[in-house]
Amino acid sequence: MSNINISNLKLKKTLQKPPVVPEEAMCLKYVILEPVGFPINVNGETLKVSVENHALFNSYAREQWENEIVKEGAYLFDSTIIPEYAFKVVSLYPKEGGIITKDTLFKLENNYKPQNSPKFKETTFEEVVGQLDAKKKCKIVIKYLENPELFGEWAPKNILFYGPPGTGKTMLARALATETDVPLYLIKATELIGDHVGDGSKQIESLYENASENTPSIIFIDELDAIALSRQFQSLRGDVSEVVNALLTELDGIKNNLGVVTIAATNNPEMLDNAIRSRFEEEIEFKMPDDNERLKILELYAEKMPIAVNADLKKYVEKTKGMNGRTIKEKFLKPALHKAILEDRESITQKDLDEIIKKIVKNSTPLNLYG
Repeated sequence: MSNINISNLKLKKTLQKPPVVPEEAMCLKYVILEPVGFPINVNGETLKVSVENHALFNSYAREQWENEIVKEGAYLFDSTIIPEYAFKVVSLYPKEGGIITKDTLFKLENNYKPQNSPKFKETTFEEVVGQLDAKKKCKIVIKYLENPELFGEWAPKNILFYGPPGTGKTMLARALATETDVPLYLIKATELIGDHVGDGSKQIESLYENASENTPSIIFIDELDAIALSRQFQSLRGDVSEVVNALLTELDGIKNNLGVVTIAATNNPEMLDNAIRSRFEEEIEFKMPDDNERLKILELYAEKMPIAVNADLKKYVEKTKGMNGRTIKEKFLKPALHKAILEDRESITQKDLDEIIKKIVKNSTPLNLYG
Protein backbone atom coordinates (compact mmCIF):
# COMPACT_ATOMS: atom_id res chain seq x y z
CA MET A 1 0.00 0.00 0.00
CA SER A 2 1.39 3.42 -0.97
CA ASN A 3 1.01 6.36 1.38
CA ILE A 4 0.96 10.06 0.72
CA ASN A 5 1.14 12.31 3.78
CA ILE A 6 -0.03 15.84 3.24
CA SER A 7 2.24 17.46 5.79
CA ASN A 8 4.82 20.03 4.72
CA LEU A 9 3.94 20.44 1.07
CA LYS A 10 4.24 23.85 -0.53
CA LEU A 11 1.03 25.18 -1.98
CA LYS A 12 0.97 25.95 -5.66
CA LYS A 13 -1.16 28.97 -6.38
CA THR A 14 -3.13 29.07 -9.60
CA LEU A 15 -5.16 31.92 -10.94
CA GLN A 16 -8.69 30.89 -11.80
CA LYS A 17 -11.71 32.95 -12.67
CA PRO A 18 -14.16 32.51 -9.78
CA PRO A 19 -17.41 30.86 -10.78
CA VAL A 20 -20.74 32.61 -10.48
CA VAL A 21 -22.27 31.67 -7.13
CA PRO A 22 -26.05 31.69 -6.55
CA GLU A 23 -27.02 34.24 -3.89
CA GLU A 24 -29.13 31.67 -2.03
CA ALA A 25 -26.21 29.25 -1.52
CA MET A 26 -25.40 28.77 2.18
CA CYS A 27 -21.80 29.03 3.39
CA LEU A 28 -20.44 25.71 4.63
CA LYS A 29 -18.96 25.69 8.14
CA TYR A 30 -17.22 22.33 7.76
CA VAL A 31 -16.80 19.47 5.27
CA ILE A 32 -15.65 15.95 6.15
CA LEU A 33 -14.03 14.12 3.23
CA GLU A 34 -13.39 10.44 2.57
CA PRO A 35 -10.29 9.77 0.39
CA VAL A 36 -11.64 7.57 -2.41
CA GLY A 37 -8.83 7.47 -4.99
CA PHE A 38 -9.03 7.44 -8.76
CA PRO A 39 -9.89 4.94 -11.51
CA ILE A 40 -6.27 3.85 -12.11
CA ASN A 41 -4.36 3.01 -8.92
CA VAL A 42 -0.62 3.73 -8.67
CA ASN A 43 1.21 0.48 -9.62
CA GLY A 44 -1.99 -1.40 -8.95
CA GLU A 45 -1.87 -0.43 -5.28
CA THR A 46 -4.35 1.45 -3.16
CA LEU A 47 -3.15 4.96 -2.45
CA LYS A 48 -3.82 6.01 1.13
CA VAL A 49 -3.95 9.70 2.02
CA SER A 50 -3.48 11.02 5.55
CA VAL A 51 -3.00 14.44 7.07
CA GLU A 52 -0.76 15.58 9.91
CA ASN A 53 -0.68 19.32 9.28
CA HIS A 54 -4.39 20.16 9.38
CA ALA A 55 -3.87 23.90 8.93
CA LEU A 56 -1.90 23.28 5.73
CA PHE A 57 -4.49 20.83 4.41
CA ASN A 58 -7.26 23.36 5.06
CA SER A 59 -5.36 26.05 3.15
CA TYR A 60 -4.72 23.60 0.32
CA ALA A 61 -8.36 22.50 0.16
CA ARG A 62 -9.78 26.00 0.24
CA GLU A 63 -7.36 27.22 -2.44
CA GLN A 64 -8.61 24.76 -5.03
CA TRP A 65 -12.24 24.24 -3.94
CA GLU A 66 -13.33 27.69 -2.76
CA ASN A 67 -16.67 28.69 -4.31
CA GLU A 68 -17.53 25.06 -5.15
CA ILE A 69 -21.13 24.21 -4.31
CA VAL A 70 -21.43 20.73 -2.80
CA LYS A 71 -23.79 18.50 -0.88
CA GLU A 72 -23.42 15.17 0.90
CA GLY A 73 -22.35 12.41 -1.49
CA ALA A 74 -20.65 14.78 -3.95
CA TYR A 75 -17.02 14.36 -5.06
CA LEU A 76 -14.17 16.87 -5.03
CA PHE A 77 -11.11 16.22 -7.21
CA ASP A 78 -7.53 17.20 -6.45
CA SER A 79 -5.80 19.15 -9.21
CA THR A 80 -2.28 19.69 -7.85
CA ILE A 81 -0.60 17.08 -5.65
CA ILE A 82 -2.52 14.01 -6.83
CA PRO A 83 -4.34 15.08 -10.00
CA GLU A 84 -7.83 13.58 -10.35
CA TYR A 85 -7.69 12.00 -6.89
CA ALA A 86 -11.27 11.93 -5.60
CA PHE A 87 -12.54 12.91 -2.16
CA LYS A 88 -16.13 12.06 -1.28
CA VAL A 89 -18.15 14.46 0.87
CA VAL A 90 -19.43 12.24 3.70
CA SER A 91 -20.68 14.97 6.03
CA LEU A 92 -21.05 18.73 6.07
CA TYR A 93 -22.82 21.61 7.79
CA PRO A 94 -25.32 22.96 6.98
CA LYS A 95 -26.57 19.47 6.16
CA GLU A 96 -28.48 20.73 3.13
CA GLY A 97 -25.20 21.61 1.44
CA GLY A 98 -23.80 24.92 0.32
CA ILE A 99 -20.75 26.80 -0.88
CA ILE A 100 -17.14 26.29 0.21
CA THR A 101 -15.66 29.56 1.49
CA LYS A 102 -12.29 30.73 2.84
CA ASP A 103 -13.63 29.95 6.34
CA THR A 104 -14.83 26.37 5.67
CA LEU A 105 -13.11 23.74 7.82
CA PHE A 106 -11.98 20.47 6.18
CA LYS A 107 -11.34 17.10 7.84
CA LEU A 108 -10.37 13.73 6.38
CA GLU A 109 -12.58 10.90 7.60
CA ASN A 110 -9.61 8.63 8.34
CA ASN A 111 -8.15 11.42 10.51
CA TYR A 112 -11.46 12.65 11.85
CA LYS A 113 -12.42 11.53 15.31
CA PRO A 114 -15.52 13.36 16.52
CA GLN A 115 -14.68 14.67 19.97
CA ASN A 116 -18.12 14.40 21.42
CA SER A 117 -18.73 15.75 24.86
CA PRO A 118 -18.14 13.44 27.82
CA LYS A 119 -21.11 11.25 28.63
CA PHE A 120 -22.91 12.80 31.56
CA LYS A 121 -25.82 11.30 33.38
CA GLU A 122 -28.94 12.61 31.68
CA THR A 123 -30.75 15.25 33.71
CA THR A 124 -34.38 16.25 33.23
CA PHE A 125 -35.98 19.61 33.93
CA GLU A 126 -38.01 17.97 36.71
CA GLU A 127 -34.79 17.11 38.52
CA VAL A 128 -33.85 20.78 38.63
CA VAL A 129 -36.09 21.73 41.54
CA GLY A 130 -37.36 25.30 41.53
CA GLN A 131 -35.62 27.92 39.37
CA LEU A 132 -38.86 28.55 37.45
CA ASP A 133 -37.67 31.88 36.05
CA ALA A 134 -34.43 30.32 34.81
CA LYS A 135 -36.28 27.46 33.14
CA LYS A 136 -38.70 29.87 31.49
CA LYS A 137 -35.87 31.97 30.06
CA CYS A 138 -34.10 28.84 28.79
CA LYS A 139 -37.05 27.89 26.58
CA ILE A 140 -35.74 30.18 23.83
CA VAL A 141 -32.41 28.32 23.97
CA ILE A 142 -34.28 25.07 23.36
CA LYS A 143 -36.04 26.61 20.36
CA TYR A 144 -32.70 27.78 18.97
CA LEU A 145 -31.01 24.40 19.40
CA GLU A 146 -33.94 22.75 17.64
CA ASN A 147 -33.74 25.11 14.66
CA PRO A 148 -30.61 27.34 14.53
CA GLU A 149 -31.25 28.50 10.95
CA LEU A 150 -34.55 30.11 12.00
CA PHE A 151 -32.81 32.67 14.20
CA GLY A 152 -29.88 33.71 12.01
CA GLU A 153 -28.11 36.71 13.55
CA TRP A 154 -30.77 36.94 16.29
CA ALA A 155 -29.66 33.75 18.03
CA PRO A 156 -29.48 33.51 21.86
CA LYS A 157 -25.83 32.45 21.71
CA ASN A 158 -24.22 33.72 24.94
CA ILE A 159 -25.98 33.14 28.27
CA LEU A 160 -24.69 33.85 31.79
CA PHE A 161 -25.97 31.77 34.71
CA TYR A 162 -25.32 33.41 38.07
CA GLY A 163 -26.20 32.75 41.69
CA PRO A 164 -25.01 30.95 44.84
CA PRO A 165 -23.10 27.67 44.42
CA GLY A 166 -25.09 24.45 44.38
CA THR A 167 -28.31 26.01 43.10
CA GLY A 168 -28.53 24.02 39.86
CA LYS A 169 -26.61 26.00 37.24
CA THR A 170 -24.71 22.98 35.92
CA MET A 171 -27.77 20.74 36.30
CA LEU A 172 -29.88 23.05 34.14
CA ALA A 173 -27.20 23.07 31.42
CA ARG A 174 -27.27 19.26 31.45
CA ALA A 175 -31.07 19.33 31.35
CA LEU A 176 -30.95 21.59 28.28
CA ALA A 177 -28.62 19.12 26.55
CA THR A 178 -30.87 16.19 27.52
CA GLU A 179 -34.05 17.97 26.45
CA THR A 180 -32.65 18.83 23.01
CA ASP A 181 -30.44 15.73 22.62
CA VAL A 182 -27.34 17.77 21.78
CA PRO A 183 -23.68 17.41 22.85
CA LEU A 184 -22.66 19.25 26.01
CA TYR A 185 -19.06 20.44 26.33
CA LEU A 186 -18.62 21.11 30.05
CA ILE A 187 -15.36 22.63 31.26
CA LYS A 188 -14.13 24.66 34.21
CA ALA A 189 -12.58 27.98 33.28
CA THR A 190 -9.30 27.13 35.02
CA GLU A 191 -8.89 24.10 32.73
CA LEU A 192 -8.57 26.48 29.79
CA ILE A 193 -5.27 27.86 31.09
CA GLY A 194 -2.39 25.96 29.49
CA ASP A 195 1.10 25.24 30.76
CA HIS A 196 2.75 27.34 28.06
CA VAL A 197 2.05 30.58 26.24
CA GLY A 198 -0.36 29.88 23.41
CA ASP A 199 -1.86 26.74 24.97
CA GLY A 200 -4.91 28.55 26.31
CA SER A 201 -5.96 30.11 23.02
CA LYS A 202 -5.47 26.74 21.28
CA GLN A 203 -7.74 25.06 23.84
CA ILE A 204 -10.43 27.68 23.28
CA GLU A 205 -10.14 27.29 19.50
CA SER A 206 -10.26 23.48 19.77
CA LEU A 207 -13.25 23.61 22.12
CA TYR A 208 -15.30 25.75 19.73
CA GLU A 209 -14.12 23.83 16.67
CA ASN A 210 -15.31 20.55 18.20
CA ALA A 211 -18.62 22.09 19.20
CA SER A 212 -19.06 23.58 15.70
CA GLU A 213 -18.43 20.19 14.10
CA ASN A 214 -21.17 18.62 16.23
CA THR A 215 -23.83 21.30 16.05
CA PRO A 216 -26.23 22.04 17.49
CA SER A 217 -24.29 21.93 20.75
CA ILE A 218 -23.78 23.61 24.14
CA ILE A 219 -20.52 24.82 25.65
CA PHE A 220 -20.79 25.25 29.42
CA ILE A 221 -17.93 27.15 31.09
CA ASP A 222 -18.14 26.82 34.87
CA GLU A 223 -16.53 29.20 37.37
CA LEU A 224 -16.02 31.92 34.76
CA ASP A 225 -14.85 34.37 37.43
CA ALA A 226 -11.68 32.28 37.85
CA ILE A 227 -10.33 33.82 34.63
CA ALA A 228 -12.55 36.84 34.02
CA LEU A 229 -12.43 38.94 37.18
CA SER A 230 -12.48 42.69 36.78
CA ARG A 231 -9.06 44.35 36.76
CA GLN A 232 -9.89 46.02 40.08
CA PHE A 233 -9.94 42.60 41.77
CA GLN A 234 -6.87 41.06 40.15
CA SER A 235 -3.91 41.84 37.92
CA LEU A 236 -4.37 39.67 34.83
CA ARG A 237 -1.49 37.32 34.07
CA GLY A 238 -0.36 37.04 30.46
CA ASP A 239 -1.55 33.45 30.02
CA VAL A 240 -4.96 34.25 31.51
CA SER A 241 -5.27 37.37 29.36
CA GLU A 242 -4.59 35.21 26.31
CA VAL A 243 -7.47 32.87 27.25
CA VAL A 244 -9.82 35.79 27.85
CA ASN A 245 -8.98 37.37 24.49
CA ALA A 246 -9.52 34.07 22.67
CA LEU A 247 -12.85 33.61 24.46
CA LEU A 248 -13.91 37.15 23.55
CA THR A 249 -13.25 36.35 19.90
CA GLU A 250 -15.55 33.32 20.06
CA LEU A 251 -18.26 35.13 22.03
CA ASP A 252 -18.21 37.98 19.51
CA GLY A 253 -19.17 35.46 16.83
CA ILE A 254 -16.35 36.44 14.50
CA LYS A 255 -16.17 32.82 13.36
CA ASN A 256 -19.97 32.58 13.17
CA ASN A 257 -20.41 29.51 15.40
CA LEU A 258 -23.88 28.72 14.08
CA GLY A 259 -25.72 26.26 16.31
CA VAL A 260 -23.36 26.66 19.27
CA VAL A 261 -24.72 28.10 22.53
CA THR A 262 -22.20 29.28 25.11
CA ILE A 263 -23.39 29.19 28.72
CA ALA A 264 -21.06 30.43 31.44
CA ALA A 265 -21.65 30.24 35.18
CA THR A 266 -20.45 32.42 38.02
CA ASN A 267 -21.26 32.98 41.67
CA ASN A 268 -20.28 36.66 41.51
CA PRO A 269 -21.40 38.42 38.31
CA GLU A 270 -20.63 41.86 39.73
CA MET A 271 -16.94 40.89 39.95
CA LEU A 272 -16.64 39.94 36.27
CA ASP A 273 -14.63 42.04 33.86
CA ASN A 274 -17.07 44.20 31.91
CA ALA A 275 -15.48 43.24 28.57
CA ILE A 276 -16.52 39.63 29.22
CA ARG A 277 -19.84 40.30 30.94
CA SER A 278 -21.06 42.60 28.17
CA ARG A 279 -20.78 39.73 25.65
CA PHE A 280 -23.58 37.80 27.37
CA GLU A 281 -26.89 39.07 26.03
CA GLU A 282 -28.90 37.24 28.71
CA GLU A 283 -28.19 36.90 32.43
CA ILE A 284 -30.22 34.30 34.30
CA GLU A 285 -30.35 34.29 38.10
CA PHE A 286 -30.41 31.14 40.22
CA LYS A 287 -31.82 31.47 43.74
CA MET A 288 -31.54 29.49 46.96
CA PRO A 289 -34.44 27.03 47.42
CA ASP A 290 -37.42 28.08 49.54
CA ASP A 291 -39.26 25.80 52.00
CA ASN A 292 -41.38 24.04 49.38
CA GLU A 293 -38.39 23.55 47.08
CA ARG A 294 -36.24 22.10 49.86
CA LEU A 295 -38.97 19.57 50.62
CA LYS A 296 -39.10 18.61 46.93
CA ILE A 297 -35.30 18.23 46.91
CA LEU A 298 -35.45 15.97 49.97
CA GLU A 299 -38.19 13.85 48.42
CA LEU A 300 -36.47 13.67 45.03
CA TYR A 301 -33.18 12.39 46.44
CA ALA A 302 -34.93 10.07 48.90
CA GLU A 303 -36.66 8.35 45.97
CA LYS A 304 -33.33 7.81 44.23
CA MET A 305 -31.58 6.22 47.19
CA PRO A 306 -30.67 2.53 46.94
CA ILE A 307 -32.40 1.81 50.26
CA ALA A 308 -35.66 3.10 51.73
CA VAL A 309 -35.96 6.27 53.80
CA ASN A 310 -38.32 5.65 56.70
CA ALA A 311 -38.58 9.17 58.03
CA ASP A 312 -40.85 12.21 57.93
CA LEU A 313 -38.92 14.50 55.59
CA LYS A 314 -41.15 17.49 56.36
CA LYS A 315 -39.46 17.63 59.75
CA TYR A 316 -36.23 18.73 58.06
CA VAL A 317 -37.57 21.54 55.88
CA GLU A 318 -36.91 24.20 58.50
CA LYS A 319 -33.69 22.56 59.69
CA THR A 320 -32.20 22.64 56.18
CA LYS A 321 -32.96 26.34 55.73
CA GLY A 322 -29.99 28.05 54.09
CA MET A 323 -28.84 24.85 52.38
CA ASN A 324 -28.69 24.47 48.62
CA GLY A 325 -29.57 21.27 46.78
CA ARG A 326 -25.99 20.03 46.66
CA THR A 327 -25.49 20.49 50.42
CA ILE A 328 -28.73 18.66 51.19
CA LYS A 329 -27.57 15.72 49.11
CA GLU A 330 -23.87 15.60 50.00
CA LYS A 331 -23.83 16.76 53.63
CA PHE A 332 -27.20 15.56 54.90
CA LEU A 333 -28.59 12.58 52.99
CA LYS A 334 -25.39 10.87 51.83
CA PRO A 335 -23.85 10.47 55.34
CA ALA A 336 -27.13 8.97 56.57
CA LEU A 337 -27.09 6.50 53.66
CA HIS A 338 -23.48 5.50 54.34
CA LYS A 339 -24.23 4.96 58.03
CA ALA A 340 -27.15 2.64 57.25
CA ILE A 341 -25.13 0.65 54.68
CA LEU A 342 -22.20 0.22 57.09
CA GLU A 343 -24.61 -1.18 59.66
CA ASP A 344 -26.12 -3.56 57.07
CA ARG A 345 -29.57 -2.03 57.38
CA GLU A 346 -32.18 -1.89 54.63
CA SER A 347 -33.47 1.58 55.44
CA ILE A 348 -32.52 5.02 56.72
CA THR A 349 -34.32 5.95 59.92
CA GLN A 350 -35.47 9.16 61.52
CA LYS A 351 -32.72 8.67 64.10
CA ASP A 352 -30.06 8.60 61.36
CA LEU A 353 -31.24 11.89 59.92
CA ASP A 354 -31.56 13.50 63.35
CA GLU A 355 -27.95 12.64 64.18
CA ILE A 356 -26.65 14.02 60.89
CA ILE A 357 -28.61 17.28 61.09
CA LYS A 358 -27.32 17.88 64.63
CA LYS A 359 -23.73 17.51 63.40
CA ILE A 360 -24.37 19.91 60.53
CA VAL A 361 -25.87 22.55 62.84
CA LYS A 362 -23.01 22.12 65.33
CA ASN A 363 -20.30 22.40 62.66
CA SER A 364 -21.92 25.43 61.05
CA THR A 365 -22.07 27.40 64.32
CA PRO A 366 -19.55 30.28 64.08
CA LEU A 367 -16.70 30.09 66.58
CA ASN A 368 -15.90 33.15 68.66
CA LEU A 369 -12.13 33.29 68.29
CA TYR A 370 -11.59 36.48 70.24
CA GLY A 371 -14.06 36.25 73.12
